[in-house]
Amino acid sequence: MSTPLPPLVQPGPELTSAQISRYSRHLLVPGMGIEAQRRLLNARVAVIGAGGLGSPIVSYLAAAGVGHLTIIDDDVIDTTNLQRQVVHRSDDVGRPKGESAAEFVRGLNPDVSVQVHHTRITPANAEALLAGHHLVLDGADNFPTRYAVSDAALALRLPVVWAAVLRFDAQISSFVPEVEGSVTLRDLFPLPPRPEDVPSCSEAGVLGALVGQVGSIMAGEAVKLICGFGEPLVGRVLLVDALSQRVREIPLRPVGAVVPQPLHEPTRDLVPLVEVSAQEVSQELAAADGDRPAAGVARAPAPVLLDVREPAEHALGTVPGAVTVPVGEVLTWEELVGQLPDGHVIVYCKAGPRARRAAAHLVKVGHPDVRVMTGGILAWREQVDSSLPAY
Repeated sequence: MSTPLPPLVQPGPELTSAQISRYSRHLLVPGMGIEAQRRLLNARVAVIGAGGLGSPIVSYLAAAGVGHLTIIDDDVIDTTNLQRQVVHRSDDVGRPKGESAAEFVRGLNPDVSVQVHHTRITPANAEALLAGHHLVLDGADNFPTRYAVSDAALALRLPVVWAAVLRFDAQISSFVPEVEGSVTLRDLFPLPPRPEDVPSCSEAGVLGALVGQVGSIMAGEAVKLICGFGEPLVGRVLLVDALSQRVREIPLRPVGAVVPQPLHEPTRDLVPLVEVSAQEVSQELAAADGDRPAAGVARAPAPVLLDVREPAEHALGTVPGAVTVPVGEVLTWEELVGQLPDGHVIVYCKAGPRARRAAAHLVKVGHPDVRVMTGGILAWREQVDSSLPAY
């Protein structure tokens, strides 16, 4: 696309002298000027998520003078968020993210009104939450929410600026329904990936500065769409590799056929798995390591503990005696000979999904006795060893 799209928003009232001063650096930008700033002040934008992407989004949209922001987020602030979610402070831990972000916006720019919905977007409520806006910026961190936003925005004919970030990588695009040959998230991902194939930031980590970079790009896309200048990321997906600091793009076209919308995310072939609590694992280890049993009584066999987290997570602490093999390596095993000590295996990860995936694979390649430690290392920390760090 080589020509700008029509502006999404009509100009609002004339700028006051104070507003001309406040937004003067915008007014000097070629293609913007006073009329574009009046469009920004008249715009109503919904922001999905007040976390890693939401933080720079609300910061720069508020600073730019977007007249109204609706922040939709059902989460509360955790200490682990502070590494990248820069609108929140240490003493905000435990507060709803939307409430904290709204407070930041009000302190930054009194021209901006803010509404907060402390709720999760679902297919049942998405249209009601998004109606009445000019534009949606989707900073959600899971596919069910992303699809709910995309589908509702399409029904409402609302443009969506979308992005996803993990580790050092990001994807960004803008979906504008009124453009000929328009695309949506379902053209990029016709079916949701399996949950076990998409690690979360809490499992895989994310470079904090990258979400700032990507959220700022999203805010820039919003300003261009609202004001009607420049070349938005329509029909293109921007790929950002922060590790090499390379940026490239790929074209995005309609899939050409209606894709049935699944009622839920597909999962791998189900393998029955036995789960045990962290407390039960601790007791089993103690029984195996206890005093010599009485004559004629067999010592309880020690389980083989398999920690399938990533090496950086192993460095944060493991269950004593665990064998540490990342889940990706476990999934390459085609046979068990030489891979694990003899004995029944208890698999764990951070919270459970990776352990279940690894355990199912071990069953498929023929291990006769595999169990999963429910809740992973977080449950071990809660029930057995509180000295381990939460992450």
